[in-house]
Amino acid sequence: MTDPLLSELLELALEAARRAGALLRDGRPADLGVAATKSSPIDVVTEMDIAAEKLITGFLAEHRPDDGVLGEEGASSEGTSGVRWVIDPLDGTVNYLYGLPTWAVSIAAEWGGETVVGVVEAPMRRETYQAVRGGGAYANGSALRVRAAPALDQALVSTGFNYVAAVRSHQADVVQRLIPRLRDIRRSGSAAIDLSDVAAGRLDGYYERGLRPWDLAAGDLIAREAGAITGGRPGRRPSGELTIAASPGVFEPLQALLEDFGAWHD
Repeated sequence: MTDPLLSELLELALEAARRAGALLRDGRPADLGVAATKSSPIDVVTEMDIAAEKLITGFLAEHRPDDGVLGEEGASSEGTSGVRWVIDPLDGTVNYLYGLPTWAVSIAAEWGGETVVGVVEAPMRRETYQAVRGGGAYANGSALRVRAAPALDQALVSTGFNYVAAVRSHQADVVQRLIPRLRDIRRSGSAAIDLSDVAAGRLDGYYERGLRPWDLAAGDLIAREAGAITGGRPGRRPSGELTIAASPGVFEPLQALLEDFGAWHD
């Protein structure tokens, strides 16, 4: 892939994320309600998720009509160009529904099955995270770098929980076993922001089971380009089975504990 194409994809991702973020921030109705549910009655879709995805896909189609698309709210096309956009128009929907500020727009571009561009727009933080494969990670123009790794018992680690009650119960059991081994646990409600916070040095690590491609595509690249190690179970890539991102020195002992505690199964 050429540098001019990478630059084009990054600029399109930044502009699409900016426009969607502004729509979500400024257009949120006071009586915002649930438009549909996904995996369970508490895994919700709002009218704003749908509107933001339509804005993003329409903008990208206008500029690159031959690209493929994979979007959380149903947008899907194969494309013929070799580029595929992976879009989460509103990561942290429940936070958004309740008026909490931790939510983001996540847009990644893939080439040959590998993420080459990632953008996470966090309007309520006034922060835009971005990365190009091999080009480093940035937030609002400043280079990002993971924290120097502490001992695991001094590490601050974030996680997330599934919306299916039985799965969430097992995840809580894992946290109960893990938390005595760490400084503390956080739960933001947005995978894209958690991964970006690892990149920004605000977290030493993050893990979660049950993520979908649109949840992690952009944030995983941003974390890696900031110096994090990312993966899943030992020898595997991040996936719905398990996603881990952490500073070098935290990743391996955290991964080993998660494997031992069965964080990769329900």
